[in-house]
Amino acid sequence: MQIRYFAWLRERVGTPVEEVETSATTVAALIEELRKRDERYAYAFEDMSAVRVAIDQELSEMDAPLSGAREVAFFPPMTGG
Repeated sequence: MQIRYFAWLRERVGTPVEEVETSATTVAALIEELRKRDERYAYAFEDMSAVRVAIDQELSEMDAPLSGAREVAFFPPMTGG
């Protein structure tokens, strides 16, 4: 599965995109796996109120299933203007 990071999440993790193999069944479980990988991920996902997710380019919730997903993207909330 391809994971994309945008804005300050990319800066904290240190890469814009990576391929991962996961046994996670939901976005929340994927985040927990990532947090355990390295302190960079723990730092990136420390404030989940400031993180949004899209699965295969569709805005999703943290409890969304990952079955069949090819891409997960993490980004901060958008603001208008």
